[in-house]
Amino acid sequence: MRFVSVAAVAAFALAGLSSGVAHAESAPGCGPVTQIGKTAYIGGDSRNAKASVKQFKGCGKNWAYVYVWDSFASQVGDFQITVAMRVSGLVKGQKTYPRNKQEGWSEGTDSLTQCTSALGALKDFVISDTWLTAETDQRC
Repeated sequence: MRFVSVAAVAAFALAGLSSGVAHAESAPGCGPVTQIGKTAYIGGDSRNAKASVKQFKGCGKNWAYVYVWDSFASQVGDFQITVAMRVSGLVKGQKTYPRNKQEGWSEGTDSLTQCTSALGALKDFVISDTWLTAETDQRC
């Protein structure tokens, strides 16, 4: 009987992982944060993008996050990301990461009462020196 309970809990947990609901992540120096708004995609849509851009809130701040997909990172092997928040039209908290770093967080911005979106950019040094960008929907 106990085995069935453990199996049911495991099935429920796995279903939650694929539900499309954002799970808590940890921003630098903050701990758990919660995704707000929809995910944006750099270089494609949700099936063939090169990277994802998300906006989070937590610790009294907003955060932008970029993740370069494994499939792109392993194929290209020479790229760079930058990530920032757009706060009431101004770019804030921008951070650019060393080449080939697959994920990055912006600085947290004190902007929970303002209109915000997350910005992400990816440069593929193999194909082009152009930055590909994406921005999440604005949250007010």
